[in-house]
Amino acid sequence: MNIRKLANGEFIVHRLDDKVYYEIPPAMLNRVMLWSTEIAQLPVNLGYGGTAAGHKVVRWTRRGNKVYLRLVDSSIRAEGTGAIRTAINAASLEPIVAAFDIEAEGKDKAPVIEVTRLLNSDTTEFSVRSRLGGSAVDPSRSYIENVKSFPTNIEVRTLYTFAGGAGGGAFTLPSAPTPNPSPSPDPSPLPTPAPRPGRRGPGGGAGFGRGGGSSITALIHYSMTLLPEEPMMGRLSDSRVGFFSDSYQDYGRDEHRVVDRAYINRYRLEKKDLTARVSEPVKPIIYYVSREVPEKWRPYMKKAVEAWNVAFEEAGFKNAIVCKDAPTVVEDPNWDPEDARFSVIRWAPTPTENAQGPHLSDPRSGEIISAHIIIWHNVLKLGETWYFTQVGALDPRAARLPLPDTLMGEIVQYIVSHEVGHTLGLFHNFKASSSYTVAQLRSKDFTEKFGDEASIMDYGRFNYVAQPGDNARLIPIIGPYDKFAISWGYSPIGGTHNPDDEKTKLDEWASKQAMNPTLRFGHAPESGDTEDPTQQTEDLGSDPIEATRYGLKNIARVAQMLPTAAVKYGEDYDLLHEMYDAVLSQRQRELGHVASLIGGVIETDYHAGHGGESYKYVSRDQQAKAVRFLVENAFSTPRELLAPDILFRIGPSGVADRILNNQRTLLARLLESARIKRLGDAQALSPLQAYTLTQLVTDLQGGIWSELGMAHPAMDLYRRNLQRAYLETLKPVLASDNTVGTELRPIARGALKDLGRSINAALPKVTDRETLLHLQDCSTQIERILNPKS
Repeated sequence: MNIRKLANGEFIVHRLDDKVYYEIPPAMLNRVMLWSTEIAQLPVNLGYGGTAAGHKVVRWTRRGNKVYLRLVDSSIRAEGTGAIRTAINAASLEPIVAAFDIEAEGKDKAPVIEVTRLLNSDTTEFSVRSRLGGSAVDPSRSYIENVKSFPTNIEVRTLYTFAGGAGGGAFTLPSAPTPNPSPSPDPSPLPTPAPRPGRRGPGGGAGFGRGGGSSITALIHYSMTLLPEEPMMGRLSDSRVGFFSDSYQDYGRDEHRVVDRAYINRYRLEKKDLTARVSEPVKPIIYYVSREVPEKWRPYMKKAVEAWNVAFEEAGFKNAIVCKDAPTVVEDPNWDPEDARFSVIRWAPTPTENAQGPHLSDPRSGEIISAHIIIWHNVLKLGETWYFTQVGALDPRAARLPLPDTLMGEIVQYIVSHEVGHTLGLFHNFKASSSYTVAQLRSKDFTEKFGDEASIMDYGRFNYVAQPGDNARLIPIIGPYDKFAISWGYSPIGGTHNPDDEKTKLDEWASKQAMNPTLRFGHAPESGDTEDPTQQTEDLGSDPIEATRYGLKNIARVAQMLPTAAVKYGEDYDLLHEMYDAVLSQRQRELGHVASLIGGVIETDYHAGHGGESYKYVSRDQQAKAVRFLVENAFSTPRELLAPDILFRIGPSGVADRILNNQRTLLARLLESARIKRLGDAQALSPLQAYTLTQLVTDLQGGIWSELGMAHPAMDLYRRNLQRAYLETLKPVLASDNTVGTELRPIARGALKDLGRSINAALPKVTDRETLLHLQDCSTQIERILNPKS
């Protein structure tokens, strides 16, 4: 028999062979605690670990010889006093998750209970089964791997094996952020450069499936953290400033309805000197760089954390945030990164190209308890790929791959600063990258002071708008919005006694964004596309057309660098192939930013009395200009990317298909139903100012088939492929009977009739045989589309 008493914490934990017992001090009974569940580790083919899987507020109670674990619901409240609060309390019966016999009593009659089954049976309230898609837990292949007890938290890791069969869904990462999400990691803070499938969510979630009927083994991490006995006073959220928040329904308001309210997530930060404009905090925010982080990246991580002090100074705090190395084993053998008292930056040696910034918060007040940033090793590869493809032609240090450690350190610093921002409570802000003009992005003085995006919480990435000789800054820094948001969320407001007392001052601060675009906030697009061209991912600049025009010049320069930068003597050409694909993807991404102008609706989150109309359409002229730009660039043959010294090393086969697929994807995006509806709405509301669907189809068709107006029409392989894709895109529109294609159908029919006449008129002028056969075939196809056989 092996009896072990683990270190005393909020509970005293005992292990008897494979059994686990909690000894609960009387003072811990009825205390509110946060139970968090995380998928810590998975088989490689199912995704990656570190994904939050939910949280619950719980408390332990005793009744006679029983101890009960109960759920606490803080989502329904009636602030203040009165009858309605009494009614809420009467209606808020706390469900019992589990009941335990008291096996013995410890000091001060502390009940001792066995919790083995709670921790190794995937209890329904904390279950991950639906996320992983398994059936019942197989106890013969499941066990409690580890239990750790700390002063304010208990950490448990259980290895589960779920039998295959019923309920077999796919494991899916969290989706994009919602206005009031629950605490969890940043799911997709740095999407991979390849086409992609930020409580949280920055960018869309990625899905990982499995074969039906297979068993699934996963390591699940349970964390139970003691919440403050006296909650911090919450600060009410505001849609104009992007903070994660904890929401609740308030039944005690005077609005004669249930009011949805939320407290932003923030650390408890208090001034030592209440009379000073800038004071050191009573207790600074401290981050530790964990022991497993490679030595060469540690200095950059410390800079990344402490860079946020410039924002906290705006909020009235000096030295508010500090970063330290974790103590060595000799200095403190008991230090553990899983201790909830510490906010820690971890390093995970996996192939995952990502990073996350999860934090734990008190749902009653929004107070951040601790944060654990995860940096997966291969985020280095992602950062290197993006830096090279976006700005490799602007930095002599990027002339060859791999990039030097000094440059990679700056990239690591950027990534970590972004994740630190999440752990301070900040959402992604996808409005920030559209705040600066192209001229400002090309200015050395401007970018050195303000960076290349107004917030490091955006996905603007590196300054691909800058040109050789500009010497502009290329890597994002803490920007104007970041300083504004931290000041709004953390500045003390004197003379207040409850959250409502702060509302007037908070509204005054937030209203500054009405006149200053660099202070505005924008949520992530709900899908890969967005109707707001000022609220995109991976973009830069207030003018997507001009920004992309400069970006494409840099892509052409990077393509010329590839044969030397991505090739090493004695090695194969895999890296060259990989980077060539990355350059193509970057080109497609930037062209997509221009596409969002067409049918675009610009949103500015004005509140009553602060600003004008919240929505406006992109101007007709700008939309027409965007289509012309795409015709000239997206739907033309990218000769600069068809270099023989690249293609005859990686294999020319498939390049035409890759270019065609990119063009086909963009064409389908331009004619998608949501965009068509927006164009129709705009024409109905403002017929004289709108860019119409008829104009869109006419401009696209004229550009894609521009050779028909030549004295002797001739199309190369890439143009012939594109023209066939155009017909393939319109064919199902005319064949469909559903209402989605109704508005496009008559316009497409008329356009194809015009195209058929133009082709027939051009045929006598064609001297190139391949072009002749192509146009004859297209003429036949158009006839079949317009008059299908019954």
